[in-house]
Amino acid sequence: MTMPSEQDTRIVILDIDEKSLGEVGRWPWSRNLMAELTEKLFDRYGVALLGFDVVLAERDPSSGIDVLDGLARNELKGNSEFEKTYSRLRPALDFDARFAASLKGRPVVLGYYFNVEESAVRVNALPEPVLPRGTFAGRNAAFPQWAGYTGNLPAYVRNAAGAGHINSAPDFDGVSRRVPLIVEFDGQYYEALSLAMMRAWLARRTGEIPRVAPGFPEERPNDLEWLDVGGVTIPVDENAAVLIPFRGRKRSFPYFSLVDVLRDRVPPERLKGRIALVGTTAPALQDLRATPVDGVYPGVEIHANLLAGILDNEVKRRPWYTAGAEAVLLAIGGVVLAVLIPRLSALWATFVAAAGMALIVAFNIAAWNIGGLVLPLASSLVIAAAIYTMNMAYGYFIESRSKRRLAGRFGEYVPPELVDRMARDPERYTMEPKSAELTILFSDVRGFTRISESLDPDALREYINEYLTEMSGIIRDRYRGTLDKYIGDAIMAFWGAPVDDPQHARNAVLAALEMQRQCGPLNARLAARGWPPLAIGVGVNSGTVRVGDMGSRVRRAYTAMGDPVNVASRLEGRTKTYGVGILVGEATRARVKDVVFREIDRIRVKGKDEAITIYEPQEKDSGDLPLWEQALRAYRAQEWDAAEAVLLGLQRANPGCGLYGAYLKKVQDKRRQPPPPGWDGVTVFDEK
Repeated sequence: MTMPSEQDTRIVILDIDEKSLGEVGRWPWSRNLMAELTEKLFDRYGVALLGFDVVLAERDPSSGIDVLDGLARNELKGNSEFEKTYSRLRPALDFDARFAASLKGRPVVLGYYFNVEESAVRVNALPEPVLPRGTFAGRNAAFPQWAGYTGNLPAYVRNAAGAGHINSAPDFDGVSRRVPLIVEFDGQYYEALSLAMMRAWLARRTGEIPRVAPGFPEERPNDLEWLDVGGVTIPVDENAAVLIPFRGRKRSFPYFSLVDVLRDRVPPERLKGRIALVGTTAPALQDLRATPVDGVYPGVEIHANLLAGILDNEVKRRPWYTAGAEAVLLAIGGVVLAVLIPRLSALWATFVAAAGMALIVAFNIAAWNIGGLVLPLASSLVIAAAIYTMNMAYGYFIESRSKRRLAGRFGEYVPPELVDRMARDPERYTMEPKSAELTILFSDVRGFTRISESLDPDALREYINEYLTEMSGIIRDRYRGTLDKYIGDAIMAFWGAPVDDPQHARNAVLAALEMQRQCGPLNARLAARGWPPLAIGVGVNSGTVRVGDMGSRVRRAYTAMGDPVNVASRLEGRTKTYGVGILVGEATRARVKDVVFREIDRIRVKGKDEAITIYEPQEKDSGDLPLWEQALRAYRAQEWDAAEAVLLGLQRANPGCGLYGAYLKKVQDKRRQPPPPGWDGVTVFDEK
């Protein structure tokens, strides 16, 4: 919450990334190349300080020096010509010596690591300890025990300005939140890479590397609480560790591919005067850590964050009195909430608990931001949540079990008012399947594939959420329908269950009209965000279906099944064919008396022998109804010219109505291919 989340350009990371490994070759690289890199960083790029978050533990015989030394000792021993030439060439072939020479006199800090495994080895050289043996004798300082180490070659350690360990201290969950600034090995104390680099940085101003002194408070003189480094105070815990002051997610510092530095592809001004850290993000080199801010985080950036935090005095403190502060917070918060919550209603209890937890969090954040203090947060929140949960559980199990059971069952499907009504007589309402007369509605967005292809995934998610929210509100809240399911961009809903609705057909038709009406304002909002408009088709049908909790052992849902459901779905699919927004089955039309309908066609859908008459509900009587009925009679009487004349007139009067164009096309098709003798005027659809 409080991370700066902006790049700190004082520190740059020179990344041994996949690109570098691809161009130069596998790691470790030739020390000759590393010497060239070191010299170039200081002489061409002008870095102020260089740290290595890698261990240079192996000799580099890649020049062939070992083979030539063997020849000089054996086969060619005494060969004056060979010995003279080899003695002249050998210094140039000793890449380890060349790299060591490149470190001398320059502010370079090396990295090494300790190992806790029983089989750990002790390889190469450690730097001088930063604190002498016995510094913490008799003190309350608990240092982890290490079994071995892997250091750098002795020549490197002698010539470098310093060296620091690169170990972190992962918590029990494997997440790196802390780094031990001081570790103990064989009774002596060694510093971390970030602390060694801090000391080298301060040495640029004073001319000598400052000493490290442990700090003990007067109130508790045996407890380690800070380190003093040349006048800079760094708070630590009892393990001499600090919380890593993360600036943000990974790449909170500028990254440069190391091969680009080697090949002079980085402008010098990007590195001049900067602190440079050489590390890796290549997965094969295994320096990626889990952290609180990122699941996969480069280890080198942990050191960069810690160094930046020390430079900015942003390392948080956890002083000795933290335990007392935690006890006080728990006592005050627990007593207040335990007294208040049982005396309040569920709504007020929720408000008080939320307010209490918000105050705890606010106090904690204030202590963190203003005082730089690390105070416990989880325990206080757990106490508040536990008191609230126990009281709510009592209310759930004892006082309102039936109501909450119904809310859990039907809350997703029906509006809260109906849930309240059901709660008054819970025995009457169950999810067991039953036969009931319902009205079913299906809606779908036309051309949704084209719309989805024009939007990126995030915009598409917001687009469909906006549409579904608007339409669901009409169905569920305004007309008290049961929201069955979303099928992509399609919606299925029904009226008449779980609560009986004598006006189920009327409410479904009115909801369909309202859905079409609200497409206008919805499209205006979509257009304001640069998104394409939408049009929907709605199919409505009534009949006796099976409704209840149905499904498999894996997943169940409260839904409706039956032939009227299938017809409603197919009517929605036919809206585009007829150029209308809504199609209603004849069973629904017969149940609604106060809405104007116009007959659209008689159709026979696939899988059904009987034809059904379909209708379109009208917002109001437009006056076109007599002419439309005349055109429909002429069409069914196969009087194509008369039908066409009336339809053309209707189309000129209402150019935006797709129905007239659809029937003009049907007339043209019938002229070209007349229907068979005895045609009953029914349109047959062979596909669903």
